[in-house]
Parts: sequence; C-alpha cells; structure tokens
Amino acid sequence: MSVLERIKAEVEGHPIVLFMKGTPQFPMCGFSSRSVQALKSAGASSFHTVNVLEQPEIRANLPRYSDWPTFPQLFINGELIGGCDITVELLDSGELARMVAEAQKAA
Repeated sequence: MSVLERIKAEVEGHPIVLFMKGTPQFPMCGFSSRSVQALKSAGASSFHTVNVLEQPEIRANLPRYSDWPTFPQLFINGELIGGCDITVELLDSGELARMVAEAQKAA
C-alpha cells in the first residue's frame, strides 16, 4: 500500500481524523494542542489522531494529498476542514459542534 493509499484509508476509515504533531495527551506544538482542545470543546467524545512526527512518510506526503501545507490537519467525514485557525474559527461560530455531532451520529 502506498503512503497516499494509507492516508486515504485513515481519512476514510474514521469519521473525525486529526493529523497532528504529538498525541492528544502530549501535543508537540501549540497548534496541535489548540486543535485538540477545540474538538473536545465542540463535543468530540472520541476522534482518531495520527502523530505525523512518528510517521515521517505521512508527514511528507499529507500536504500533497490534501493540498494543505501545514499541520495539524482536520478531516471530518473524509473532507479536509483545515488547520488550527479554521478549526478554532469553526468552534467559535458553533459550526464545529454541528459538524462533530453529525460525524459522531453517522459513525
């Protein structure tokens, strides 16, 4: 399986996926930490994460897959939502809570 196929399997295999630096318990950058907090604040009871620091081939190829250059990257229902700034904006507007609820209901 190619690295792009592995990324696609991660994105399509979970309703909410956050490609981040570190883990939710031990984020390795402030943007990843804020994204995890935003998801939790939006009511995400569980979500799948991929630590790109432990998987350099995913870190190198995810920007090509998503056409998004930075980390973290949030996908909901297979669709790229964006990075930290967009995730926090969606939380502030209430939209992230709606998206999370729909994704968890469909799971």
